[in-house]
Amino acid sequence: MQYQELGDSGVEVSEVGFGAWVVGTDWWGDRSEDDALEMIRYAVEQGITYFDTGDVYGHGRSEELVGEALAEFRDEVTIATKVGYDFYNNPQAGHGELPKEMDPEYLRDAVEQSLDRLGVDSVDVLQLHNADVDEITPDVLELLDELEEEGLIDATGLALGPSIGWLAEGDLAIEEEFDSVQLVWNVLEQEVGNHFLETIEETGSSTSLIPRVPHSSGILNEQVTPDTELGEGDHRGFRPDEWYETGWEKLEKLRFLERDGERTMGQASIAWLLSHDPVATVTPTFRTKGDIDEWAAASDVPKLSAEELARVEELYENDFDIDRDDGMDSLRSSVDGADIESAGLDKLAAD
Repeated sequence: MQYQELGDSGVEVSEVGFGAWVVGTDWWGDRSEDDALEMIRYAVEQGITYFDTGDVYGHGRSEELVGEALAEFRDEVTIATKVGYDFYNNPQAGHGELPKEMDPEYLRDAVEQSLDRLGVDSVDVLQLHNADVDEITPDVLELLDELEEEGLIDATGLALGPSIGWLAEGDLAIEEEFDSVQLVWNVLEQEVGNHFLETIEETGSSTSLIPRVPHSSGILNEQVTPDTELGEGDHRGFRPDEWYETGWEKLEKLRFLERDGERTMGQASIAWLLSHDPVATVTPTFRTKGDIDEWAAASDVPKLSAEELARVEELYENDFDIDRDDGMDSLRSSVDGADIESAGLDKLAAD
């Protein structure tokens, strides 16, 4: 495992992190809490030190389990959490998005409750959870500065989603020198990540990028195949059938990234993200210890060559020569595509 600094915060993260949205929830299939605790501890044994949770996951239960599992490793790991969804006063309706609350007074209280659940005096990385651009006010920025000065947090971040767009929000975070921006980014979904790379280069910002969903909801690691039936409650079911149908065709055109005995497709998908300098850590969704064994090793597999990177770029620019809609149009932006279109990007990955 290799390690990098998050922004210029001095906070160190493993190049492969642990996305704890699967802990304390059933969004990616059922698992017992004992299994979740064992998975987290096993990840530490494999060199993973970055653990990313959020207060809304399981309405606080994810934080409690992460805190319990990592208590004995506290000095060895980096813990990130997110605040901004008001689950305290609103019931969860399936996978629906809860009302957000970005008032500084609310955020401070949410941070203090997160610290209690995690069982820590400070959190390494605090991320605003899906904040709209007009919610990242001077008062909110001042609060983040205060929390750092008080020693309650060490680094700041913005976690984008659940849509795939949100360009204006990420641009603002980069311009304000947030230490990290978390986003959906993978070989099959490149537009937003590529846009932020340009913003970082243009501004000279030190902001690090944290890609999630590196396997495009199971396509690139082949955990979702044409024969897969997703269980009830499995969060991957939000994607339309057309997404998977085009994705399986694209996967076959990416087989050149595999190297027998040296690099699997699942590892290559992470290694491709890590080939971009601003990427500090990648957070795949681990379902088994086997996933951890394979993907934690992605930090050390042979790096993608210049020729491989160029071929991936060419395939993406030509929509993998697939002239069909992937069904994801309505999911790509928080503002119905206005932010995508204003940046001069095509809203469709395959059109």
